Amino acid sequence: MNMTHNTMHNKTGLRWLWLAVLAFVLDQASKLAVVKLLPFGYPGVEITPFFNLVHVYNKGAAFSFLADQGGWQRWFFAVLAFAICGLLIHWLRKQSVTQRWSGIAYSLIIGGALGNVFDRLVLGHVVDFLDFYWQRSHWPAFNLADSFIFIGAAMIVLEGFRTEKKKEEMA
Repeated sequence: MNMTHNTMHNKTGLRWLWLAVLAFVLDQASKLAVVKLLPFGYPGVEITPFFNLVHVYNKGAAFSFLADQGGWQRWFFAVLAFAICGLLIHWLRKQSVTQRWSGIAYSLIIGGALGNVFDRLVLGHVVDFLDFYWQRSHWPAFNLADSFIFIGAAMIVLEGFRTEKKKEEMA
C-alpha cells in the first residue's frame, strides 16, 4: 500500500507542528508590541501588585546566563536551539498523531525555541517583557517563548511520571 507524503504526515506527530508555528507567531507578535509600545528600560507598566510589563533585553540564556560574555553565546544558543528542534521534529516524525500530549509538548518547545533564536539571530538579543515580583524581589523577566518552552518541558516531565505509574500498575 503506497501512502502519499501528505497522508503519512497526517498520521505522524508532525501534524502537531501547526502548534509550533502558532507559538512562534504569538511570541513574535507579543515582542513586536512590546518593542513598539514600551520604551526600552522603562520602569514598566504595573498590571497587578506582583506583575509588570517591561521592555528589557537578554543576551544570554535563561536568567541571563552567560549574558556578560563576548558574543559567542549568541551563536552557541542558536546552534543548540536548532539541534534540539531537529531532534524534537525527528521524534515527532516517529510518533503517531494520536500521541497528543508529547506532540503538543514538543511543538511548544519548538515554537518557543525558534521564537528566541529568531531574536538572537536578527536582533542579537532576546526581548523579554514579563516581570513577576514579590515586594522588592523580581523574578528575571521572560517572554512567551520562554513560557512555551517551560510548559512543554513540564508536560514531558509529567508524561514521564504518568508512564512510570502505568508501568508500575502493569507489573
